[in-house]
Order: sequence, then C-alpha cells, then structure tokens
Amino acid sequence: MNAPITPTGCQPDRISLAELGARGIHLDDIQLLARDQSAFARPTPLWTRYPAPGIALTARPVRLADGCLTNAYTLTVDLDRAEVRPVSSRRGCHLRDLVTGPAVAAASGAFAYISDDPDYQPAEPCLDLAVRDQHVASLPTTTKPAVLIHQGRPLVRAVAATGTLTIAGHPHTWSGSKELSPHPHPPGHLTVFGAANCRIRYHQDSRTGFRRDTDPATNTTPRDRLALDCTVTTTRTGPRISALQPGGGTDLFAGTYVLRSHRPWPGHLALGAPVEVTAIDSLATADVESALSVGPSAADAAAGRTAAWDQSLGTSPFRPDARYARTLLAVDDRRLTLTVLDGAPLAPAFQGVTAQEAAELCERDGHDPAEVFHLDGGQTSKIAYRNGRGLVDAVGSLHYLRWPREPHEPFRWQGLDGRRLHSALKITTIEESR
Repeated sequence: MNAPITPTGCQPDRISLAELGARGIHLDDIQLLARDQSAFARPTPLWTRYPAPGIALTARPVRLADGCLTNAYTLTVDLDRAEVRPVSSRRGCHLRDLVTGPAVAAASGAFAYISDDPDYQPAEPCLDLAVRDQHVASLPTTTKPAVLIHQGRPLVRAVAATGTLTIAGHPHTWSGSKELSPHPHPPGHLTVFGAANCRIRYHQDSRTGFRRDTDPATNTTPRDRLALDCTVTTTRTGPRISALQPGGGTDLFAGTYVLRSHRPWPGHLALGAPVEVTAIDSLATADVESALSVGPSAADAAAGRTAAWDQSLGTSPFRPDARYARTLLAVDDRRLTLTVLDGAPLAPAFQGVTAQEAAELCERDGHDPAEVFHLDGGQTSKIAYRNGRGLVDAVGSLHYLRWPREPHEPFRWQGLDGRRLHSALKITTIEESR
C-alpha cells in the first residue's frame, strides 16, 4: 500500500493542487494520490481544439461496461498539411518539451525499457527497431509492426527481424534472436540480441506498492561455446564493435545491440570494426528516415496474438480483461489519427480499457481494428499540444506521480509532463516547417 510521508502544504504541492483545481480536479492532498486517484474518474466535457491548420484534437467521454468510464482524446492530422515523425533518444525527454519551434503536438511513442533501478539501464532503451535520422539505433529481435517514415511518408507495416549489414565492409545477413534460428547457421549469418531480450521482475515496496528491475546476473545472451558475441556501440564515427565475448554470456545492456556469430568466426570481427546496417526486412535503410517498433494491432491484441510483447514489458498490458490506458495509432494515405483512451490505475472505475474494448471502440469509430496499432500505454499515454498563444498543454495520464528517489522524499505530481519518454510521434505543420 502506498503511504504519504510528507505533511501537506509544501509549496510544490500547493502549486499542483491549484493547477489541478483549474482543470476541475479538486484534491486536499497530492500525497494521497499515491493510493487513491478516484478524483480523475470524471467525464471530460466535449470539446475540439485546433493546434494548427490541418490538426484537430477532440475530447469525449466513453461509458464502458460495469459502470466504468474512459475519456477519449483523439488527435487527427491531415498529412497534406502536417508532417508526423517518429523521434527517439537515449537520454529521453518530457513530451511537452518536444512541442517547440515549428512542432505543434506530440504523442507518446513506442515501448521502451522501464525500471526503478537507476544504476542498471540499457545503453539503448528503445525496444526492438529504432531508426533516428537514417541511423539505425536498435535492431529488432522479432517481427513486429513498426511506424516508419519511408521515402518521406509515414506508414505502419509489419517489419520482419531480418536484413543485411556490413562489418568492416564485409557483407552479412542477420536475424532477430526471438525468431527461429536458421540451422545450420549460414556462413556469415549473425543473430541480434538487445534490451528487448531482458526480463522485468517485480518486488513489493511499502511506499510505491512495487518496484521493477532486471537482474544483471541473468540479463545476458545465452551461453554457447561455438558463439562469438560482438557488442555494438554507437560512437561519434558511427556504430562499431566495442567488445568481443567468446562463448556468450554478454550483458544485454552493455551496448546498442549484440551481434552473435558462430564458428568459424570471420577475422574481420574485431574491436573497433565499423558496422553499417544496409537493410531491415526488405527495406533499404537509405529509404527509412526514422522508425519505431510499435505494439500489436487492436485486432491482434483483442485476440491474444501478443507473444512478441513479452517479459521485456513486465506485466503484459494485453492480458484479457485488464483495463489500461491505451494509445492507438491509425494511418492511411491522407490522415493519421492518434487516440488516448485515458485511465488511472488507482481509480477503480477509471482504469482505461481492455484490449477487447479498445478494438470495439476502433470499430465504432469507423476504423478496421486490424489497421489500428497500440503504442506505449498505461501511465505513458499522453498527447501534448499547442493550446493557443504558444502555451503547451497536455491530456492523458494527468494523475501521474513521480516516485520518491530517496526514503525522505515525497511523491511529486507530474501530470502535465508525465514520465520521461525515449520515443514519441512529433507533429509539425508543413507551412511552419518551411
């Protein structure tokens, strides 16, 4: 059970209470949100706002079964008048920080590693595929859908965990470690491991209810006496092999990703050797400006076809009958739609929606659930947008609390900024970007 530790009335709490009160959410004590978030279980008024030409944000309440509620916030983008780009970074940022300059909105992005152990974090937190400005930051370990900017336009498609790369100019094929491994191993074939191979574990905590971490001792590639693990690290001159580990057992968090070779090991697999990914699935990397692996389609999540989203996420958000806040993405030739189905985990009648409810709501709104995809949800679900005169506001997960880092610290309300994200979808009007 969560328990407050600091008395009410401190200055940050007073500011937070005033901000929430201005939004119609009235509380006596921010610290009590650590165990009861029912104040957020209120239907939003119907409204529509226009952050920029071609971009509309609407709000509406949605009644669910069992007397439950979610609030739906839908951002609709005319792709002839605005650009949408997946963005990611290892350091991360708060969503509202992205809405600056020509950017007019941003939404929470793909799944990333989350734990409560600041001392053991991956070098690359984005799980599976991440491409930044035509630089492949992370390779997929298994086939998943991805949102890509391909030849200048956004699309969502399944991306197989296969491709080609060169090491010191020598060509190789590669495949993800969660795919069926070719046997026998073709000469020069490499297997990809990364942060997506980790397993999140949970511990009880008297203040926060639980804490998440990963065991460094077991967070390694499998042992194999015939294997040579090549840890790849991003440097100022591009990706290079930074460590060699015969026999496996390589720390999954030590580098950007790990490439595994099998005997006979080519001689050019050497420390400092440059690595260049040339193709992912059938896509030449030169044609992919940016990309992120995303979650299952609404149809697949409702049907339980979610094996690719495994223990690297901790407790699965796609469990049957589990209500979570959801962020959903749909793209066609002319329009991109992002929807947050809001919820707070400690508000029993306002915890979000099930995967089945999400699929049903997609269908009710005229979308094919097979063509709508889950982004990172839960307490990550958020849309930030420019709300007139340059002010940046946010919807979704307004209950969010920053957990204490030290025993004496209080919880801090951080509902507008939310958690620090490693990826997002950033929206810029074409007129402003020019």
